[in-house]
Amino acid sequence: MNSGAVPWVRTRLRAAPGAAGALALLVALTACLAAAFPRALDRYADAGLGAALEQGRPDRTSVLLTAPQPEFGWSMEQRQDALRPGPLGERYAKALAAVDGRLVVDRARSTYGVRTTRSLEVPEPWLPRPSGLPPQFFLAAQHGLGDHAGLSSGRLPRAPGAPVTAATDRVEAVVTTETARSLRIKVGSVLHIPGVVRAPLTVHVTGVLAPRDRDGAYWATQPALRTPALKTVPGSPDPNNDKYWVGTLLLAPDAAPALLGTAGNPLRYWQLAPDTAALHARDLGRLSSAVAALETGPGLREVRSAVDPATDVSTDLDEVFASFEGLRSSIGPLIAVAFVGAATVAGVVLLMAGGLAADRRRAELALLRARGASLPGLAGRLLAETAVVALPAGALGLAAALLALPGGRPAPAVGAAVAVTVVACAGLPLRAAVEHRTVRVHGGRQDVASVRPSRRRTVAELTAVALALGAVETLRRRGATGSAGDLVSLAPVLVGVIAALVLVRLYPLPLRRLTRPAGRLRGAVGHLALARAGRTSASAVLPLLALLTALTTAAFGGSVLAGVADARDRAALLTIGADARIEATGPLPSGLPGRVRGTSGVREVTEVGLAYQAKTEDGRETLPLAGVDPATYAALAARTGMGAFPADDLKRRGGPAEPLRALVSPAVAERFGTEPFPMRLEDGTSVTLRAALVRDLTPAVTGDAFLVVDRAGLSAEAARPTVLLLTGDHLDTGALRRATGDAASLHLRSEDRARYVDSPLQSGAERVYTAAVAAGAGYAVLALLLSLLRAAPERAALLARLRTMGLTRSQGRRLLVLESLPLAVPAAAGGALTGWATVRLLSPGIDLTTIALATTSSPVGRAQLRTDPWSLAVPAVAVLVVAVGVAGVQAWWSGRRASVTELRAGDTR
Repeated sequence: MNSGAVPWVRTRLRAAPGAAGALALLVALTACLAAAFPRALDRYADAGLGAALEQGRPDRTSVLLTAPQPEFGWSMEQRQDALRPGPLGERYAKALAAVDGRLVVDRARSTYGVRTTRSLEVPEPWLPRPSGLPPQFFLAAQHGLGDHAGLSSGRLPRAPGAPVTAATDRVEAVVTTETARSLRIKVGSVLHIPGVVRAPLTVHVTGVLAPRDRDGAYWATQPALRTPALKTVPGSPDPNNDKYWVGTLLLAPDAAPALLGTAGNPLRYWQLAPDTAALHARDLGRLSSAVAALETGPGLREVRSAVDPATDVSTDLDEVFASFEGLRSSIGPLIAVAFVGAATVAGVVLLMAGGLAADRRRAELALLRARGASLPGLAGRLLAETAVVALPAGALGLAAALLALPGGRPAPAVGAAVAVTVVACAGLPLRAAVEHRTVRVHGGRQDVASVRPSRRRTVAELTAVALALGAVETLRRRGATGSAGDLVSLAPVLVGVIAALVLVRLYPLPLRRLTRPAGRLRGAVGHLALARAGRTSASAVLPLLALLTALTTAAFGGSVLAGVADARDRAALLTIGADARIEATGPLPSGLPGRVRGTSGVREVTEVGLAYQAKTEDGRETLPLAGVDPATYAALAARTGMGAFPADDLKRRGGPAEPLRALVSPAVAERFGTEPFPMRLEDGTSVTLRAALVRDLTPAVTGDAFLVVDRAGLSAEAARPTVLLLTGDHLDTGALRRATGDAASLHLRSEDRARYVDSPLQSGAERVYTAAVAAGAGYAVLALLLSLLRAAPERAALLARLRTMGLTRSQGRRLLVLESLPLAVPAAAGGALTGWATVRLLSPGIDLTTIALATTSSPVGRAQLRTDPWSLAVPAVAVLVVAVGVAGVQAWWSGRRASVTELRAGDTR
């Protein structure tokens, strides 16, 4: 800042402290919001990645290094030494060094050891044998047992005094509480593991361990070490009977060489758990590359060089990363819609603030130019004047965002705050430079109703419209994927630009048409209001663009949120079949339907006798068959929109020999046609059916194969209800659970709906979306206020003069309200229409399935964008209310001023 500019800036700030304070507040708030947006996204993305890693389970997310025992070239002594803790620990340190350079490892949850790769039969007669088959055991010697488990009973295993070898015939072991409970093992139990060319290995159980973090990486990377499993003999003709237990005996680390004396084929392993707190979504590309390099690339070569040439690296961490990236890439363009819309409106408001300051000081700046001030010098001084206010305010807003949202990347936040500050600083000098590029004292009239746009402006507008239409058409053709995904964020703004330009072109036409007819009306208020609206400045593009962009973004955002909510509601409804579902494996107690009907909030109860194992005549095909009361079930299907049908078409007709009419799925209809076919029910009775109705969905049964019949044609046993479908508002969940008791399970639609939000990235995206749309709406209101404030001094002076001519207060209010409507009404109507058009244009290219259900395979199929009437109507009405309210407040305030009281000639209402 040069020495001449300092007194100028000081004088201007002292002359208008209120304007400087308002600009500082606007810049600080905008910079804070702009800086907070990327940091909030980072926080939600990191939380979503952490949730994805947690849901992926350690057996998928841990990096497991395994090395087999070499068969040739190694003596038995060398093979035994390779299994001892010392050499294993050295290789563990080398493995950490090799992996840590690519992936941060949580050393507290990582470990290493030796385990058998085959389970070995243990013929102890006291062990449980569900099908008469002896149980089998893995043997494992894992480092750090005492650090990750507490003793439930007994003590930790110890190795004998002499070094353990392959010939050692007795070792100690512990088991987990789950293994002890399932296999009836206790402290002091002795098991004999078959040996190879030697006597069995005797294992003495010295303790029972309770894992401290059973779902943590130490225990869950290889769940067989913690939890026994009931397995089926491979290739068994009777899988339900040929079952046996498989558990694990945990030896002391020093006892690992004893595994060489068994047929278990021992394997060395090093399991490395990633440090989830050090993994950030912003590094996902680098992390995916690092995991790929560890599995098949240079990282694997480094690991083999450090650990063992035969080392294998296995992990599903890359699949977890890919799944999360798919979710983020699907949600990202939709979040960007709200951000770009809000950013556009905020930028327009900042430019309008500069324009308002330039209009307020038009005479002053024109006089300075007439007295010889250069355009660069004038713009420089205005820039310095604005920067003195905007720079500290922008820094304050950035600091507030950084303190409020710790943990995100600082660079995007700083960039966003700097962009806001630059726009705020440039608004006033740029507007002044454009308006005063030529020296003149008096400018020509710039009325919106009289000014004709130049050819250059027409060409620029047509170019912008053509580009916007091309971008929207590209998005419709390609969808929100690939290169077209970036267009999703720009689409509402592009459509808003088109609508704003069209509106500005059309806006003068009705004013010109209505001015003359209004002049012939009795009373001057209407004619004067139209004349005043026609005298509005022709530069109405910015406020219209702000309003239309905000309204379009709000409509689009509301439609997205409504579409997400509808998709979740529909998915939950298709899963449950009603608002609540009570189901048991057998017939429900006879008094349960009555108790449920008396529960608060329950409106209707539909009883269903559901047999999942109804078989065709040849017994090769099993189909679910539901016995229902046609009247109540038809009403339920109509209410839920799941395959509505006329109740009379399902009712039983004719005598016992007449086939029962059935409502079937398309797959069943294609299989059996319209001919009668027999079905054998679970109670042993048979019934003959005939497909009379075909529906894709039905409330009682999910899936693509089902049968629904009148239960009056079934046996008494088959007709007994096993399912109750409940509908009603505000169901009393506690009362329903008490009424149900242990007789059946209760499934609520609201609870099922909640499970579709399984990632913080989804919920965070919705919150950020809502906040961005709300911020955009707030800035739109501010843009409307600025456009009205631009003419506020002139309106106040006009009212003062008109009051001296006898204008009453009520007429003054009507005048200002009517004058504000020609801008507010087109903006509100155009915003609603533009929002509707945006949703209709873009819905074919936008899939909400991922953000709604976090999966591409959902019960509702593809979740589409749909128009939400409330999102169209509420913002449009709000614009009108604000415009009328501001005009009314201004008229009321002007009527209270002393100058008006002194000038008025009379006051009659």
